[in-house]
Amino acid sequence: MLGKKIVVAEDNSVFLMVIKLKLEQEGYELFLAEDGKKAIELIEKHSPDLILTDIMMDYVNGLEIISHVRNKLKKQTPIVVFSASGQEEIVLKAFEIGANDFLSKPLSVNELLVRVKKLSR
Repeated sequence: MLGKKIVVAEDNSVFLMVIKLKLEQEGYELFLAEDGKKAIELIEKHSPDLILTDIMMDYVNGLEIISHVRNKLKKQTPIVVFSASGQEEIVLKAFEIGANDFLSKPLSVNELLVRVKKLSR
């Protein structure tokens, strides 16, 4: 089984706290980033077992995070992206460059948990 370190990149602080509470209850260790730049720093520092990222964020977006992990760091860490509905083109691009899963916003935290458990087996 993979470890339980997760980097979460999400610019909505309320949503970030909801994810944090739910996943910490399940025993995951979370590293939170409110933008993509911070997310990349956390990924490089902690080598997480899973990455959860919003696509639309300031400074560095979710696609850039995926690209950084796959191309610069050469890691196969599972990556789940979130995006508001109606952004199909961006979501397809995310899969093309290496995302493993996708959830549309607004998210169901329970659905997120199921997917996290599946990817961290």
